[in-house]
Amino acid sequence: MHVCFASEPAPGRPNEDFVVAGPDWAVVLDGATAPPGVDSGCVHNPAWLAHRLGGALATRLSAEDERPLDDLLAESIKTVCEMHADRCDLSNPDSPSATVAMLRLREDVLEWLVLADSPVLLDVDGEVRVIRDDRVDHLPGYTLEAVRTARNAPDGFWVASTRPAAAYEALSGRIEASSVRRAAMFSDGASRLVERFETLDWTGLLDLTDREGPLAVIERTRAAESAEPDGARRGKRYDDATAALFRL
Repeated sequence: MHVCFASEPAPGRPNEDFVVAGPDWAVVLDGATAPPGVDSGCVHNPAWLAHRLGGALATRLSAEDERPLDDLLAESIKTVCEMHADRCDLSNPDSPSATVAMLRLREDVLEWLVLADSPVLLDVDGEVRVIRDDRVDHLPGYTLEAVRTARNAPDGFWVASTRPAAAYEALSGRIEASSVRRAAMFSDGASRLVERFETLDWTGLLDLTDREGPLAVIERTRAAESAEPDGARRGKRYDDATAALFRL
């Protein structure tokens, strides 16, 4: 498996995305930017969480731990909680959180996991399959209180934060590697060419990533963001962007 990736912060901000890869696995995490004025109960920021969680996952994946990906994620969340439980209020519902996307090649099987809105694309026998956890798109409201209530709740959405059990709410699966020609993972800042700007469909995004490379996806995204009028849409005008490509 050949892996290449690129990651870039939103202009003028630290990068809250994190990407790490080995010879037969990769992980993309997207730390959730804290709204202004929200007390997370934590002395750390989302970038700290994404980096530590990515490191914990890399340690387990590098050690060729053969347990299912959701087990590795649950244990890694627990490890990160232990890093700061003595300094931070982990019961706070606004604790830093992150999305997670993972791919792992084991012999003749490709495994995947998606927690929250960082999609995985698989080119399976010429058909692009989209694995995306869209529960955050179906909340009854998006006020601070509504999102707080829905986070890591049965009728809401799930992210990696302070509850290891969230790992078992992820979308996960496996497929024969011989049927997959290429695959890609994105933070939502890099998938917005499809989901926000609608300048590409999912097949077009995978083709762009494959043809011109992950950095080209980010450059195309920045151009679309810059061309958009201020206040034209809900959410951030600019976002951290990460794209990773796999050729099998």
